[in-house]
Amino acid sequence: MPEQQSDAEPVVLVVEDEVLIRLAAADHLRSCGFKVAEAGNAREAQELVLAGLKVDLVFSDITMPGPMDGIGLCQWLNEHSPGVPVILTSGVTSSLEAAKQACANVRWLAPKPYDYDGIVREIRVAIAARS
Repeated sequence: MPEQQSDAEPVVLVVEDEVLIRLAAADHLRSCGFKVAEAGNAREAQELVLAGLKVDLVFSDITMPGPMDGIGLCQWLNEHSPGVPVILTSGVTSSLEAAKQACANVRWLAPKPYDYDGIVREIRVAIAARS
């Protein structure tokens, strides 16, 4: 069952197949005042959105197992949840640049390893720009 959105806490959907990386990112974002939903791949993220989860931003890895990667998820979100900003992440710099060109809703590209302060700052900027 998806978490319900609170007016006071922006909801960030973290999509990452590496469990430890996802848990670390989600825990950090929660400690910074965000409400966080988690998905282990693009399909799980789609299911949450289709079930009614209202997200303020999606933070997704590009490379994930399954039929859809982070770029495909970003494109799907642009169709099904227009206006929801996306921050994509990857350890492969060339993947980040390709994603930026393929997805109009990408607001920032976060290379791995994470600069958590930079990510939090960019999430706040993207959410504020949307309001």
